[in-house]
Amino acid sequence: MTKVLQLDVKKTVLKSIAVAFCVVTLSSCSTMTPTQQRVLSGAGIGAVGGAIVGGATAGNPAAGAAVGAGLGAAAGALTK
Repeated sequence: MTKVLQLDVKKTVLKSIAVAFCVVTLSSCSTMTPTQQRVLSGAGIGAVGGAIVGGATAGNPAAGAAVGAGLGAAAGALTK
């Protein structure tokens, strides 16, 4: 019985942390300039795309995510 209770508590704590993270992350975008928002979204999109491509081609999604995030952030900073 205590294992089940421990798992339920862990799930509840993890869900609470995830919700708090989402609220803080989304609310912080409201004070950003449009350029900062483009850089952040470009980095996020680039990281996801880079992880997919890096995992599929080179077998290293972390390296692909790092390269994609850098390229995405640069593209976001350069666009208007």
